[in-house]
Amino acid sequence: MAGQQAFWIDGRSDRERVRYSGVSHYSERVWENIGEFEGVWGDIAPVAFACAAWRIATPPLTSPGFVRWHRRILSASCERNTWDGSLTAHVTIVSPPPAALTVSRDWWRDRGWRDWPEIFGQFVEPAEQDLAKVPYLRPTLVVDAPVPLDDLPAAPDGPAHDLAETAHRALVVLVRELNDLIAPVVTQLEQGLR
Repeated sequence: MAGQQAFWIDGRSDRERVRYSGVSHYSERVWENIGEFEGVWGDIAPVAFACAAWRIATPPLTSPGFVRWHRRILSASCERNTWDGSLTAHVTIVSPPPAALTVSRDWWRDRGWRDWPEIFGQFVEPAEQDLAKVPYLRPTLVVDAPVPLDDLPAAPDGPAHDLAETAHRALVVLVRELNDLIAPVVTQLEQGLR
């Protein structure tokens, strides 16, 4: 595989966490969070519906998320662009320091700067006790990008029996498009560390 996935749908965990429907934990979450779809029923654009489906599938509404992401991704959200109604993704990615800071360490001034702490390979915020001892420089990349709408399912006219399946289809498209956009960035960052 030339790269790695930035996003994926965690079907196994979803099936393991089913409480009462017997089908899908995500389906249960869709119906429990039906209010997320308020105002999107029958919308001629699929954007608001897809964004609501995404919110339900990701933390904090569902934790761990039905949509999972690479350890370098700190957050990922989708919003309707108020300028033209298109879909915009906002993704925050852990990054190494910029080249301008790695050429020389004169700026360190012997302060023991640290970067992103990791626990079991996951980037985490430094503990308060660590912040009291040394300074941290935790660089991130912020990606704001349009997402193609071509394959997104239409917003349903109301909460029909196939609501969860339609929301799932929207997630499949969003995951595919976000992987196309973000996976090369994540792959490059990971290769840069070797």
